[in-house]
Amino acid sequence: MSTIKKDIRKLSQAEIEEYFKEIGEKSFRAKQVYEWLWKKNAHQFDDMTNISKALREQIGETFQIQPVEVDLLQKSNDGTIKNAVKLHDGNIVESVLIPTDTRTTACVSSQVGCSLDCTFCATAQLKRMRNLTAAEIVDQVVIIDDESKRYFNRPLSNIVFMGMGEPLLNYNEVISAIKKITLPEGLGMSPKRITVSTSGIPKMIEKLADEDLRVNLAVSLHSAREEVRNVIMPFTVKFPLTDLMDSLQYWYQQTGLRITFEYIVWGGVNDKKEDIDALVKFCKKIPSKINIIEYNAIEDDGMYKQASEQAIENYIKALEANNIVVNVRRSRGKDIDAACGQLANKTGNA
Repeated sequence: MSTIKKDIRKLSQAEIEEYFKEIGEKSFRAKQVYEWLWKKNAHQFDDMTNISKALREQIGETFQIQPVEVDLLQKSNDGTIKNAVKLHDGNIVESVLIPTDTRTTACVSSQVGCSLDCTFCATAQLKRMRNLTAAEIVDQVVIIDDESKRYFNRPLSNIVFMGMGEPLLNYNEVISAIKKITLPEGLGMSPKRITVSTSGIPKMIEKLADEDLRVNLAVSLHSAREEVRNVIMPFTVKFPLTDLMDSLQYWYQQTGLRITFEYIVWGGVNDKKEDIDALVKFCKKIPSKINIIEYNAIEDDGMYKQASEQAIENYIKALEANNIVVNVRRSRGKDIDAACGQLANKTGNA
């Protein structure tokens, strides 16, 4: 009877060291293997050329590596690349490469589907199947780094956890992935170039603040009026704006890092003067900036239509008049399935 092999990338370096001790090997082998897994991103044991063939075969009898693979790649006219990434169990998640003149950003997923119920989001139409492992998150980053070098002749510069899923509801694996991306024995990227985007779960924001990771925080806000936000994002009934603000103030107190609020303006939903006034009032309570995001419409999106340019201009004027930094992020990949969840909806997770 064949035994199921363990996924070696779920082990810490100390646990790999313990394995080598058990089989009578020197403990420094653990550091070699760990570097192959996380610094050099080896996906098969035979790639580990500074380890003898006999030992590689012995490791392979006990362990396996379960890398992700790109199942479908879409390239937009604006340079955006969207990957449908197939996991070892056949599930699909998405990752996106977003290029500008000066940098390349990876937008990565943290869950298959999503735990939440934001009514404007294509991912919310998928049921949450499972959390991703740290390795599956890191693999997405490595794939996009390779694509950035191949198509744009430069390495990946930034990472945003803004793909499928709520990263703070896959907390342990996301933290583990960030450490493997930032530590010298991993990919060695600066944490300043990583942004964790959350829909706003106060207790988890406070927990992240205590990690001392030095990553950036973005919050999908979309309305600073409780009754409007509860319609756009029904789960927020459990997490009122007062609790959210308390957690953000704690974040700033612990980290000194300014918050980014992600904000889509929809016609007839949150484009009135009272919406603008509420946002200004909310932002004045915490050092923050606003990204107004152009809506990347999904099919059958009912009440959600891109707001008029005048409505967006009204937001910009009011925010700038109150010395609040505001940027308008135009939608990328309009000619491909670039809204979170669109591609996965088409490739079999629905």
